[in-house]
Amino acid sequence: MATRFQATARLPYTDSGFTVNGVEYEGSVLCVGNLILSWSPKKFSDVSADSLSIFQIIKPVPEILILGCGRHVEFVDPELRSFVRSTGMKLEAVDSRNAASTYNILNEEGRIVAAALLPCGVTS
Repeated sequence: MATRFQATARLPYTDSGFTVNGVEYEGSVLCVGNLILSWSPKKFSDVSADSLSIFQIIKPVPEILILGCGRHVEFVDPELRSFVRSTGMKLEAVDSRNAASTYNILNEEGRIVAAALLPCGVTS
């Protein structure tokens, strides 16, 4: 079964987490294929090469990492972009609602993609 992000609770989305395949996750999540992990960053400034280091060992390497920055798109430091490129992935940084939607579309197309999502309510 493909991993599909959707909003938590009764609202179209919540500010504090995600529901993936019917399971509620409070806080940030990493997703690759059917692998779902709670992810430690609480705000965008916590996103680092260290927080994304799992992508150095995941095989097959996803073609793209969709970074959900929270409520708004954030500037990604060139050093972090370089790290993501060093893993063999492209990086797309967007707000978390659009990141989840993009992940769903690409995943449904059968592409190997990853998502690193901060909750929709996170602001810098």
